[in-house]
Amino acid sequence: RLGRFGRGFKVCFNSILQATYARSRLWGNHMSKERYPQDLTVTAEHFANSGWKEAIDGVKDKNYSAMWSALSSAARHAMSADKIAQGKVLWLLADAASMMLEPKRHNAPFTPYYRMSGKRSALSEDFSAADITFFAEIAGRVEDARLRGRLADLAWICSKSRDRKHALMAIDAYRELNLDAKTWINNGGKCWERAIRLALTLGAGSGDRIDEMRDAILKAFHTATTDDADLALWLSDLLDKQGRVQESDFRPLGEHLETLAKNFESSGDLPRCRDYFERASRWFKKAGDAAKSAEMTVAFAEGWARQARASAGNSSHVAATFYGKAIQAYRTIPRAKRGPYQVDERIGELRGHLNKASEKSLGEMNVISVETDISKIIKQAQDGVRDKKRADALGAFANLYRADTKTIRASAIGYIGKHPLSNLMPTTVLSRDGRVIAKRPGMNDEGAIEAEMIEHYEREINDAVRGRILPALEILMQEHRLQENDFADLCRQSPIVPIEREKLWAKALYAGYDHDFVTAIHLLCPQMEHMVRQYLKAVGAQTTTLSQDGIETENGLGTLMEMPEIKKILGPDLTFEIKALFCSPFGPNLRNEVAHGLLSLDGCRSVGSVYAWWLGMRLVFDTYRYAVHQANVSQSSQEDP
Repeated sequence: RLGRFGRGFKVCFNSILQATYARSRLWGNHMSKERYPQDLTVTAEHFANSGWKEAIDGVKDKNYSAMWSALSSAARHAMSADKIAQGKVLWLLADAASMMLEPKRHNAPFTPYYRMSGKRSALSEDFSAADITFFAEIAGRVEDARLRGRLADLAWICSKSRDRKHALMAIDAYRELNLDAKTWINNGGKCWERAIRLALTLGAGSGDRIDEMRDAILKAFHTATTDDADLALWLSDLLDKQGRVQESDFRPLGEHLETLAKNFESSGDLPRCRDYFERASRWFKKAGDAAKSAEMTVAFAEGWARQARASAGNSSHVAATFYGKAIQAYRTIPRAKRGPYQVDERIGELRGHLNKASEKSLGEMNVISVETDISKIIKQAQDGVRDKKRADALGAFANLYRADTKTIRASAIGYIGKHPLSNLMPTTVLSRDGRVIAKRPGMNDEGAIEAEMIEHYEREINDAVRGRILPALEILMQEHRLQENDFADLCRQSPIVPIEREKLWAKALYAGYDHDFVTAIHLLCPQMEHMVRQYLKAVGAQTTTLSQDGIETENGLGTLMEMPEIKKILGPDLTFEIKALFCSPFGPNLRNEVAHGLLSLDGCRSVGSVYAWWLGMRLVFDTYRYAVHQANVSQSSQEDP
């Protein structure tokens, strides 16, 4: 049974990629020799006559992605007209614009837009020394602030001389971008963060730029209203991370966030209301006002409780997850500050509501049939996410498959009935290094049925990964430029992600989206265990073991998944999937493999690991989407007394 899907998965994965690259253009330096002569030197004169400005002037959404598309299209037209020098200029600009900006990466802030099976789009290291010299020469002549900042930034990080004037030019270009919601989501937020990080790197060499940027962000923050949606949140986070905010600003920041939170609450926008209360709590805590911070946390928790009540009529399962989030929020309040709000009593009430909702949720899982023609499955999966808006594409991607334990169990029992001799003798399962890690009992008992169910489940997820998930992910990556911050926003709004774990979940999901399943599975396994533990604690379950010496130890995921409360919280299908993927030696056993350092590089890229990542994506997105839907519904309904 060891690695039985590994080789097949690898062959299928590579075949999908080969088909993709056979019908699409390879990017970056991988195709530069086919696009223009490598020894061709371009100059500022070529730049002036290239038509770059006309190409980007027609761009509707001023962002790097649109700029890349316009410049690459203009480059192809120039090449077809035999204007080789102008074509090279446009290709260089297009490659520069194509890269994704990750401000957290100080020395290597640019990442490829596309990376798969050894192929990728352009990266800063692809540019030659002559290309970087060209960028340095023309950067100051570029009127568009985004493009000017990008070229100056490349001249700064790629040049051996590291001329400070290029860093300063990049800073000044980036901070030209408006601090409004539309500009922020069109790369403006990342550009401002990059400007701050560059200024901090230069220190005194940046002059007064750090203080000027802080003041500009504070001004934009205090003038932000509910019409600006999440702008105040984004600016608050930027100030919190990099803004060098003075202590005298802590309380005003919290107060403005509180005002906006109450405004969103009045309009029935519960997700934003919660987020603003939570951020306000942080700033009041920084200001040293623990009582006010606790008040904001109570409002944050009650936002989850309100949404749970609003959801109860449509989905008890979702209501249960919302009650769980409310309990988690209340548990973050220090015990010394719980008295005025009767926090412990409120947690008890919410646990009662959670238990009732969990009991009603058993039977709410939908069943999705699995087809057998893999070519049709691949086409259906890809068509399901193709040419859709981001949210719709993610929704389709997150619902490509759904395990149904009743069907799987029936199939397992049917197989055992048809092949009784195969189940007369016990089966031994060996690890990769030859250790006996499990024994499946003989005869038709519950242990044999469960082992057969997991084997059947593994066959299903193998088909799901090969025929649906990876082909659909290919289209998703081609059509949408998702970044880690996008996943962070998703996780923050998803009721299933525990409080204060949003960024870790976001890193895991983004890593898998970027085909870095090594990072994804190592982040996801402990977070999945933590999520299960938090929801068990929310219903009052005992998740620790007390030794004879009085030492209290947290139980592992395998023990947690055997607790009687777990099916009420997660439902039978999700309970089975987590046990089969993460805990059972008859399955991938990912929790044990990761925890003990047993998972090899191939194991990290196996069907089980890819599917586990996708399952995490499904849980986060589906609960997020339902939370947003219920928030919209609750705006037109009255709150229960």
